[in-house]
Parts: sequence; structure tokens; C-alpha cells
Amino acid sequence: MSDVSDLSRAEARTPAEPVFRRRRYAGVLALLFLFGTETFLVSPLLPTIAGSIHVSEAAAASTVTAYVLVYAVCAPFLGLLSDRFGRRRTLLAGTALFVLSNAAAALSTDLTLLVLSRALAGLAAAAAGPAIWAHIAETAPDAVRGRALGLGMALFSTGQVIGVPLGGLLAGAAGWRAAFWALTAGTAAAVPLLLRQVAPRPTSPGGGTILAVLAAWRDPALRRALLVNTAFNAANLGAYTFLGAVLGDRFDLSVQALGLVGVLVGAGSAVGSLLGGRLGDKARAAGRQQALLPFWALLLAAGIALAVAGPGLVLSLLGVLLWFVASGGFVTDQQTLAGTVAPAHRATSSAWLTSTMYAGTGVGAWAIGAFGNVAHGSLITGVVLALAAAAGTVRVRNQ
Repeated sequence: MSDVSDLSRAEARTPAEPVFRRRRYAGVLALLFLFGTETFLVSPLLPTIAGSIHVSEAAAASTVTAYVLVYAVCAPFLGLLSDRFGRRRTLLAGTALFVLSNAAAALSTDLTLLVLSRALAGLAAAAAGPAIWAHIAETAPDAVRGRALGLGMALFSTGQVIGVPLGGLLAGAAGWRAAFWALTAGTAAAVPLLLRQVAPRPTSPGGGTILAVLAAWRDPALRRALLVNTAFNAANLGAYTFLGAVLGDRFDLSVQALGLVGVLVGAGSAVGSLLGGRLGDKARAAGRQQALLPFWALLLAAGIALAVAGPGLVLSLLGVLLWFVASGGFVTDQQTLAGTVAPAHRATSSAWLTSTMYAGTGVGAWAIGAFGNVAHGSLITGVVLALAAAAGTVRVRNQ
């Protein structure tokens, strides 16, 4: 009887396994979904927007460039503000600006106002996005940090996929402005949750200088991770830029069929994000930091090769699925690394991940576009750069 009592007391003293309490992060998770939706929201609306404000579709596409360019350039500097002055302030300021920018887009009557509103939306996401990733990384228990970040990445990916059909449905039912009003209302609804769930935390001492933006590049592990991130996304998103054209040419797919391929892309990204977080936590618990990074890069190379050159539509679509499972798993592992290696500049490191992702996308798209045949370009550039990223991840893993 005594042994049983002693065992019961010992079990009572054994700490419970850490749990990621999703409800405590409902506000930031909702924002990640909305930011993902915003990314590709304009794509299905371009013809309608162009007709409404009397410009060409090419001119209307500058609204997408404005969003992405401002985000890529400003994110590291705004990440520094988050690291120095706290997540709550930066997150709430970015969220408020996101509400205003989408309302401004809905009210825009000419291209100049619309481009400015989209640039403000990019600025808002650049402020709030890195703060969200840093908030999750520093408040989720270490043992489940990867799962927490993986869930956030899965919701972001889901938002990206849903953004295209949702934007089209709203535009068809109530006009293109309704899509921006929906984002405005959804973001505003998340604010009360943010106020309750994102607590003020001590700010970093010393204030820091503009040179602190480069802190992530001075850390050997993060510097290698950022270079690998550039190569990985040159293969990943650079090749994705031409995926529709490649599949359309190979299998004579309609626009509607290519839209369904987009759903497959989102599903793969979400599954990869969740899987990457769970497997990454187990690897870190076993003392094998970032052990899966080479696997994700090799899986990307295999996925691109199968998608672009695989025999038959079914195998090609399987390649697309593997491609984006690898993408989701890799990005989640990278966010976990950014949130773990250098706690003093989590948001800045996360922001650089996004900036190097966009830079890699541009380099990859340019390299593939230089080929006379984009299918050959996607195959050669995508596979070579994915293998280069795999080689680079070995050094990141061994830091």
C-alpha cells in the first residue's frame, strides 16, 4: 500500500507534458489567416478592378507589387521595433494600420489611391507579421514550439489558398470592394482578442541602433539559415511562378483545373506545416536541432522534378503535393530556428526570413525565365537550387 502511495505522489510531482493552448492564440492565428488571404486576394480581382478604375490589368497588377515590395523592404526594420519595444505595441499598431489600409482600398476610386492603400497594407503586415511569429515562439512552451508555429503557418497557407476563390466569389456577388471590406471587418474583429491575449512584456534594454537590423546576419547559424532560405525559395516559389504555365502546356489544363491545383498546393503546405512542427519538436527533444531541414530540401527537389517532368498527370500532381509538403515543413522549421537561436532578435530574424523568401523568389523566377523553355528552366533551376539548399542545410543543422 505504501508503494502505491509513493507512486501516486511521484506521479503527482511529475510535470505534465507541455500543451499548446490554441485558444490563447486565437487572435494572432486569425490574423495569420487574414494575412495569408491578403497575399493573393487581388489575383482574381484584377480584371474587375481594372475595369472599375479604368486602367489596364497590367497597371492594376502594380497593387500586388506595392504590397510585396513594401513588406520585403520594411519587415526587418519593423521587426527591430518589435524586438526593442515589445510585441504588443508593434502588433496592435500593425493591426490597426491593416484595418485602415483595407478600408482605404475599398474606398479607392483611382489607381494611385489603390496602390498607396496596398503599400500601407504591406507596411501593416510587415509590422504585425514578425511580431506574431516572435510572440508565438517566446510564449509557447519550448517542447511544443514547433507545433505552435506549424499551426500558424498552416493557417497562413490556408488563407493564401482560400484568398483566390473567396475574392472571386465576393467580387461576383457584391463587387471587388466587398473583398476588402471583409478583410477590414475580420481584422477589426480580431482586435479585442489581441488586447486580451497579447500581454505587455519587458522591452529590450538599450534601444539599439539601425545596425541592429543586421543582427541576424552576424549570428553564424542564422546567417546560414537565411542564405539557405534564399536558395530554397528560389527553387520553391521561383518554380511555382511558372507551375500553371508548365502544367497547362503539358496537360492542356483549363483555368478552372489549374485553380484546383492551387487547392492541392494549399493542402500540401498546411499538411507540411503541421507535420514539420510536430516532427521538429520531437527532433529537438532528442537533441537533433533542425535535423529535418535536409530532408525537406531533398523532398522539394523530388517534388519539383516529378511535377515538371513526371510521366502522366497523376504523378505530376503527386509531385505538386510533395513539393508543397516540403515547403510547409521547411518554412516551419526555419521559423522555429529563428525563434529559438537568438531570443533577443526573434522578430528581426523572422522578418529576414520573409525578405529573403521574396528575394529568392525573384532570383528563381528570373533564372527560370532566362530559359527558352520554362519547363526545362523550372526543372533545372528548381532541382539544382533545391539540392544546393539541401547541402547548405547540413551546415545549419550542425551549428
